[in-house]
Parts: sequence; C-alpha cells; structure tokens
Amino acid sequence: SRMPDPAYLDATEPIDRRVHDLLGRMTLAEKAGQLFHTMAVIGPGGTVSGPFLGVAGTEDLIVQRGMTHFNLLGAATVAEMATWHNALQDLAFATRLQIPVTVSTDPRHAFTHNLGTSASAGPFSEWPEAIGLAAIGDAELVERFATIARQEYVAVGLRVALHPQIDLATEPRWCRIGGTFGEDAQLTSELMLAYVRGFRGDAIGPDAVATMVKHFPGGGPQLDGEDPHFDYGREQVYPGGRFDLHLQPFIDAIDAGITQVMPYYGMPMGTPYDEVAFGFNRGVLTDLLRERLGFDGIICSDWGLLTDKELLGEPMAARSWGLEHLTPLELTRVALDAGIDQFGGEDCPELVIELVETGALPESRIDGSVARLLHEKFALGLFDQRHVDVDRAQQVVGSAAFRAEGQRAQTRAVTVLTNHDHGGRPLLPLAPGCRLFVDGIDPTVAAEYGSVTERQVDAQVSIIRTKAPFEPRPGAFESLFHAGSLAFAPDALASLLRTMQAGPTVVDVFLDRPAILTELADHAAALVVDFGANDRALLDALFGIEEPQGRLPFDLPRTMDAVAASRPDVPFDTNDPLFRFGHGLAITPPR
Repeated sequence: SRMPDPAYLDATEPIDRRVHDLLGRMTLAEKAGQLFHTMAVIGPGGTVSGPFLGVAGTEDLIVQRGMTHFNLLGAATVAEMATWHNALQDLAFATRLQIPVTVSTDPRHAFTHNLGTSASAGPFSEWPEAIGLAAIGDAELVERFATIARQEYVAVGLRVALHPQIDLATEPRWCRIGGTFGEDAQLTSELMLAYVRGFRGDAIGPDAVATMVKHFPGGGPQLDGEDPHFDYGREQVYPGGRFDLHLQPFIDAIDAGITQVMPYYGMPMGTPYDEVAFGFNRGVLTDLLRERLGFDGIICSDWGLLTDKELLGEPMAARSWGLEHLTPLELTRVALDAGIDQFGGEDCPELVIELVETGALPESRIDGSVARLLHEKFALGLFDQRHVDVDRAQQVVGSAAFRAEGQRAQTRAVTVLTNHDHGGRPLLPLAPGCRLFVDGIDPTVAAEYGSVTERQVDAQVSIIRTKAPFEPRPGAFESLFHAGSLAFAPDALASLLRTMQAGPTVVDVFLDRPAILTELADHAAALVVDFGANDRALLDALFGIEEPQGRLPFDLPRTMDAVAASRPDVPFDTNDPLFRFGHGLAITPPR
C-alpha cells in the first residue's frame, strides 16, 4: 500500500500545520535556498533559460541550489509566459520536497522599460504610469486597474508584485518618481490601499497577487535627488525632520494587512538610526518595522546587496552602503541579524549554510524566515494548483476590454496646464478635421483626427510631443535612470520656442518626474502633460473625444534654483512653484 502524502501536501490541512510539517522535513540547504530571490528570463518558445547577465541557468538554481523564488525580467508572448511558468513548476515538482516556485515581477502595465525597475506592457493591457494613476486621483479606478492587472498576472503565473512604490516624491529630481503616487502622503495612502485591494482581493488566496510595498522607510528624500542604485546617491537626508511623514503610507499598508515589504538601498543620514543601508539596518528593520509598527510579514531586500556583479557588461558593486568593507559572508550575517528574510537579486545560499554550520547564526533564525516564505506560498495556493491554463491565459491577458480600459485611463490622466484664447476661444479642444502639423506623433495616427500638413506654415495648429529633460548618465545600466537637472538644455528649449513662434502650438510633455516648464507655459498656445499615453490617447484628449481629467500629482517648480534650495524630505517645498499640486484645467467641447 502507498504511503499517505505528507501533511504539507494536503490542501485540507490548516496553513500553519502545513508550514510546520514541511519545515520539519527540510535540510539546511533546502531552507537556505528559500532565502534567495533572483532574476529569470524566458527561453525560446517558453523554455527554461540557461545562464544570462551573470545569473546561473534557472534549472540549475532550482535543482542544485534549492531556490524557489524568481523575478521575471522581460516578456514574451502570453503562451510562452504561461508555458515557461508551467515548466518551472515541473522542475520544482521533481525535487525532493516538491516546493513550488513563486514568480514575481516589477510593474509591467505601462510605458517605462528599465531593466532595474519596470517592463513595458508588451502583451498586457497598457495604462498610464503609477504617477498617472495619481494624476487621475480616483481610488475606484486604481482598484479597477489593479483588479485587471491581477487577472492578467495570475493567468500567466505571476503571483508577487514587486510594487506598489509608495515613496513620496518630495525631491523633484529623483529618477524614480514615475513609479510613485506623487508628493502627497494622504493621496499616496488612499491609492495604495485601492491598489493592494485590487491585487489581493479580500485575502491572499489562489486568485490573489501578493504585493511587496517599497521602499521602506520611504525612498523619496534623496540627497540632490540622486538614486542609491549608485554610490553617489546612497544618502537619504532629512533636513526638514520629516522622517515620520515618509513612514505614513507604510503604516497604512501594514494596517491593511500587507504581507511583504522591501527596504531601499539608501542609508539614513542625521537620524537616530545607524548610517548604513536600510537592508542592513537593525534599528530600521527590527526595532522600527517589526517591533514598533508590528509587521510580521516578509522583508525582502532590494536587488544586489551582497555580491559584486557584472550587469550589461559593466561591473556593479554590491549596494552595501556604509558597510562596503565587509565580505559577502559578513554582509549576509549583518542583513539577517538586521531582520531581512530574503535577498533579492542574489543566488548564494552557500553563504547562509556556512553561517549556520560555523555557528555564526542559529538555524532557528533561518527557520523563522523560511516559515514566513512558505506561509505565503501556501496562502497563494501554489502547492495545490501548480499549472496555469495556457489557452485561458491567451484569452485573459491583453483582452480587448482590458486594453480599452487602459486606453481610456491614459487619456483621463492627460493634464491641461494652460489653454489660451485663440480667435476668441480657448485653443482646446481642437476642431475635428483641422489642418495639423505634428512633431513626435505618428502622422498616420494624426490623420485620423485632422488633415496633416508637411510644413508648419500650412497648418492651423501644431502639436509637439516631447519628454521631461534629464542629464544623460554614462553606462548601459546607469543611463536608464533619468536624473540631474529638470531644465531643458538651451538648444532643445530654443528649438521648441522657434516652433511655437511659427503659429498656435500645443506642447505635450511626458513627465516621468517634474520638469521646468516656465518658458513653455509662457509661449505655448496650450501646454499639457501626460504620464504615459500613446498618440491616440493624447489626441483623444486634445480633440475632446474623451475628457482629460488629470491634476498634477506634485508641484511643478518654477526654477532649478528653487529646486536646489528645497529640502528633500519636505513636500511642496520649492519656492513659488509654476503650477501647484492639484492644478489641471477642464476642457469643454463647444456646444
């Protein structure tokens, strides 16, 4: 007669009993593997990939290193994504304990593509960036977005969202503002709660996506707006004494039952906490997050804290700010002692094994983290439903209905900053069929709205699309982060002004962070900004086909001097802003 299945494989058993049973069967190596959460890519035709970007092949990580958490980079067809997910689960099922794989992802429903932060929508429905959801400011819409994103994620086996990003955009130069809900703590909390509800539903279950809120304790107050992915951006500063303001959205997330938190790379300067990176900071992770705020879920580090890597052909040092002198083994011990449960972007369980075997760390410390990670897998139903339905995934992901809702949201997020009189009435909305000169817009799309001219002199109105300026940085990875001055370079500004002098001009600026738009506001017949919109979504707004409803989710500074003089941790601190948070004009089609 066949032996009965172990209790942990019995779906009728309570989760705590399943966790206890499985933990008791695991070797130290099997436990250590759970503590690592690195990247994976999809091989040709949905196959499991070999080594890439310095990461070992996924099969090797599952079979040889006992890892069961992977962050999917890039995309493929829907069928390939679902097929790949099922292949991973088959590999995991063939291991001794049959622990299923958890697949996570950065945001992948908008326009920004950055290997370190987000993937463009690809086969998924396409929406404005998170900052565009904040511009709409409608919690019901955010919950609807998250409900759709959840259905698309679950269909292909994506079960942990490495988002939302609930940092406050209090330093206008910071390159990560596009992923936030803006500058206001109250709006951020309100939209975060809706976002989490949409992804999770009533509770973490077999149709839910767990959300990992980031970046604890608030990644916004960066010195000079530089980002701590890089050593020159490692300092978080609080000259205004607003550390607790940045905590508020996280407190609200914990109250809402969030199960995963990611601390940022930065190191706090001039606070009561040690001046070491948050991932190694016991005062921040254990004393504050665990004990003062009562969080008992998973703390997963941001990617790449322990080992030096090569990324896109360039060296990338471990982001162990304040502890750069320590070895990977020592860093692992400090992070675990600080309260980390899982290391993002690393695949070195041998370091944990060595710490336990040499007596530097009790195995019971590892057991606590593994229990949290297993609990999440059981709650998500991964042990009980291991495969996704490839055919169904193709019906759900990027369905026509979901795409239409995303398209409408792109238009709603468009924000009208100025709309001057032209011939006795405001320029916007534009008249259907008018003669158009376009720059930065596909002429074939524009021709659906008006008659497109090749020369500006022949047009009744010109429409120019451009993007918020930034100072290009060297390096393949570093160049993906838009940082530095918010002002247009003199030659780019002069070119825009020349176009505006030639006739009535609508200027649209994509804002992935604030920009200095002072001269454009003075000279454009209408100035609008978008937060992720394709050409049709923008033109629907300009022609009044769908009403643009955006309101600025942050102040727009008037000058770079005002930005430099502002305090990075204090919201709404730039002197005499050009446009305030909440500004946005309604445009009414003529009756």
